[in-house]
Amino acid sequence: MISFLIGTIEEKRENYLCLNVGGVGFELCISNNSLATLPLEGNNIKIYTYMAVREDDISLYGFSSQEERDLFFKLITVSGIGPKMAISILSGLSLSDLTIAIVKGDDKLLSKIKGLGKKTAERLCLELKDKISPISGTEINNESMDFDENAVQMATDTLISLGINKNDAYMLARSYSANNATAEEIISKALRGYKG
Repeated sequence: MISFLIGTIEEKRENYLCLNVGGVGFELCISNNSLATLPLEGNNIKIYTYMAVREDDISLYGFSSQEERDLFFKLITVSGIGPKMAISILSGLSLSDLTIAIVKGDDKLLSKIKGLGKKTAERLCLELKDKISPISGTEINNESMDFDENAVQMATDTLISLGINKNDAYMLARSYSANNATAEEIISKALRGYKG
């Protein structure tokens, strides 16, 4: 088992990282949230890893934090969720939003993540909601839940219609939804903050 790697970023793109470790290039499948926290190519980093070995494949998965890797380990214990699907789930929502969604049993929100069906989302909530909070260390308080779900949904749909992909649209809407903001306020702030 490879626990972590320290090396130079050679290349990074959606869900992909190539790390040069002593002249050997390691290809890692990585969540887009982890990718966003990494510095530019040419910089040295430490990345936590998980190696999946099957009869026909050996894959390496990367994580920018131990908390994300711990959550990944929990996700792959759920029937129907393999390592690649777990990376998609970790790409679909921030770590704190994902934890809150699981603890609240919000399968409706989880099923918006690309590739995650409603039944698997329900199973995910059922199997992990009592196990998830201690791992991520996310506090579930009133402040983190102080948003209007309908406004977020309307804003998300509008952002999608403007050409923003589903995951980015939801994450943008959710990040500007504090203090029960209206759909119009969320859309306005999201469009100002969107980098494309």
